[in-house]
Amino acid sequence: MFDLNGKVALVTGASQGIGEVIAHGLARQGSAVVCCSLPVTEGDLQNVVSAIKANGGKADYVLLDMLNAESIRAAVNTTVERHGALHILINNAGITKDKLMIQMKEEEYDLVLDVNLKGAWLASQAAAKPMMKQRWGRIVNIASVVGQMGNAGQSNYATSKAGLIGLTKTIARELSSRNITCNAIAPGYIATKMTESLSDEVKDGFVKQIPLGRMGTAEDIANAAVFLCSEEAGYINGATIPVNGGMLMP
Repeated sequence: MFDLNGKVALVTGASQGIGEVIAHGLARQGSAVVCCSLPVTEGDLQNVVSAIKANGGKADYVLLDMLNAESIRAAVNTTVERHGALHILINNAGITKDKLMIQMKEEEYDLVLDVNLKGAWLASQAAAKPMMKQRWGRIVNIASVVGQMGNAGQSNYATSKAGLIGLTKTIARELSSRNITCNAIAPGYIATKMTESLSDEVKDGFVKQIPLGRMGTAEDIANAAVFLCSEEAGYINGATIPVNGGMLMP
């Protein structure tokens, strides 16, 4: 439905979880996908790329460190050198260091903001240059419902995701004259490897907050991301799309 043939996408945090599924979703619609993550995940990245290719898609990978500006810029430059363009950036890479605010160390707060927010800013800054030259681009930031409502024990994470929503709106205003849109997706409780380890009692507590009565899937997020990258979403700009089953209706 959403034709991305001829487009080149860079997905951060693509070695597993939501990033991996978004990479598959973009590839299914015809985009060449550059999967990015830390060097320690290289084996996982290779597996993701192999799986995309096995399904007839186009993919390769680049190693990058979201704490290192030069590494991020190099990943963008390598993508352009290999493929001749960069049309789509998915800022998905993120970490958590959960702890109550009064117990949280300053370095734990800084680390989460540096990866989740500053890293996305650096990647967007680097990707904007080729997008501006070609006068077409899509930037999609993966935020979170906790960036909209807050969450106990996640003052660093919630702040980073709230900041990502503000960054999204600002990028949209700055780059839209070059036919570049920037939007965010705010996932709710998504079934991932992290949530698999939670007790049934905790999971049931989550589900009770969701009118649809289930946790979301990575595919739910990927579907929204693919849409926002398409021509069909060309008039959506600066928006934060809630994909949360109705648990928060802003």
